[in-house]
Amino acid sequence: MSIAYWIVAGLLALFYFYAGTMKVIRSRDQLRPMMAWVDRLPLPVVRALGTVEVLGATGLLLPPMTGIASSLASAAAIGFVLLQTGAIAVHLTGEDRRIVLNLGLLATAAVTLWLATAL
Repeated sequence: MSIAYWIVAGLLALFYFYAGTMKVIRSRDQLRPMMAWVDRLPLPVVRALGTVEVLGATGLLLPPMTGIASSLASAAAIGFVLLQTGAIAVHLTGEDRRIVLNLGLLATAAVTLWLATAL
């Protein structure tokens, strides 16, 4: 189970680290082609979401890697499940109804949570 956790959590962390960093450093105009919803939220909220994603990605990897507070990996996975639940709601209430990626990320976060409990 440990190898499976590192594969799934590593890929999930890589995605969220990239997406979060983009939300933190790019302008609204640069984000718009990738994220149609970006105009519906204030820019500080987009930046805060990016920061949460980067911290969550770190939380998936760093605690199990160091052996310190390993339960934080489960907390990070729960956070990503909740984040994607909110993201699906945002997509469905707006004009952008493409939620396939969000459903995939939700499922991946749920699998990561399940694997984290076995660490």
